[in-house]
Amino acid sequence: MRFHVAALPHTLTTKYYCSCPFTHKVRKFCDMMMSMGHEVYLYAGEENEAACSELITVHTAADRLRWFGERTLEDGFDWFGWDPTEPYWVDSNRRIIAEISERKQPRDVICVIGGSGNSPLAEAFPDLQTVEFGVGYSGVFARHRVFESYAWMHAVHGACSGRPGIMSERGRFYDAVIPNYYDVGDFPFSAEKDDYFLFIGRLVEAKGIQIAVDTCKRLGANLVVAGAGTPPSFGEYVGVVDVRRRGELMSRARGVFVPSLYLEPFGSVHAEAMLCGTPVITTDWGAFCETVRHGVHGYRCRTLREFCDAAEAAGDLDHRAIRDYAISRFSTEVIAPQYDSYFRRLETLWEDGFYTW
Repeated sequence: MRFHVAALPHTLTTKYYCSCPFTHKVRKFCDMMMSMGHEVYLYAGEENEAACSELITVHTAADRLRWFGERTLEDGFDWFGWDPTEPYWVDSNRRIIAEISERKQPRDVICVIGGSGNSPLAEAFPDLQTVEFGVGYSGVFARHRVFESYAWMHAVHGACSGRPGIMSERGRFYDAVIPNYYDVGDFPFSAEKDDYFLFIGRLVEAKGIQIAVDTCKRLGANLVVAGAGTPPSFGEYVGVVDVRRRGELMSRARGVFVPSLYLEPFGSVHAEAMLCGTPVITTDWGAFCETVRHGVHGYRCRTLREFCDAAEAAGDLDHRAIRDYAISRFSTEVIAPQYDSYFRRLETLWEDGFYTW
C-alpha cells in the first residue's frame, strides 16, 4: 500500500521533538509502515529521522521562524493551535496538497494526525481514503479514525449523540482502537530503583502535577520534575529532557506519577514508564482503566490517601513483569501488524466493504 503522511508544521520528525506526542507518533508510524513493506511519502520539515520512501519538505526553518518566532520546546506548545485558517496550516496544507497531487495513485491513503488543522487535505482528495491515526483529540473530521483507547473512542462518539439524526449513523465498522506505540530501545530497564518519584510532562494543572507534589510532600518523599512549563516550588526540577535522559529518569524512579485530571485519551508517559519496568500511579479513568491493572502494573487512585498508599506500595510490584507486559502491548513490533491489519480492512472498501469475502 501507499501512504501519504502529513507531519505537523511546528516540529521536525526527529527524536528531539519527543515531547510532542503527535510528532512522536508520525515518526514511529512511518517506521512501522515501512517495516511492513509499504511505501511511505512523508510531508514534513527538512530534518527527519523517520523511515520513508521519500521525504518531501513542506516547511523550512525560515517558515517556522516566520510562523512562531523564537519559541522553543522549553516554552511548551501552547503557542501552537489547530485552526486550519492559521498561516502555518494554510501554507503547509497548500504545499502538501500540491505535492500529493503530483504523486498520488488510485487507492492511496492519506494519513493525518493534526485534527481539524489537516481537514483541507481530506477535502482536496475525495477520491482517496483519509485516515486520522492515533486520535487523542476531540476535533475529528475524517471518515476513518484510529483511536488510542476505547475510553476515548466512546467519549468522542458519545459527544455526538445529541446531534439530530445521530441514531441513523449505523455501525462505525471502519473506526478502530490501536494503542500508542514505542521503540523499546528508547526505554532501558532497571530492576534497581533510586529514592525518588518522577513527574514528567507538561507542567499544567490538567496533568495533575499538584497531586504528585501533595503526595510526595505528605510522605516526605523525593520528587523529580521534568517538562515544559513553570515548575512547582517543591521537588527537583531538571527541565525539558531528551530521549536518553527521559529513559534514565523513568527506569530509576520508584514510581512515575501520571494523574491526569481529564479523561486521558492515552497518556504516553505511563506506557513509557512501564516499558522501563517502573510502576505508574494514575487516576482511575480514561485510558488508564484499559492499560493499568491495579496492583500489578501500578495503581489507579481517587483520593490523596490512595495516592500515598500507592507510592508506598510501588516498590513491591514486579518490575520485570511490568516491562514484559508493556512490551507485549505497546512495542512497535506488536502494533505494526495491528495497523497493517486495519489498513487491509480499509482496502475492502474499494470492493464490497463489510461484505467482502
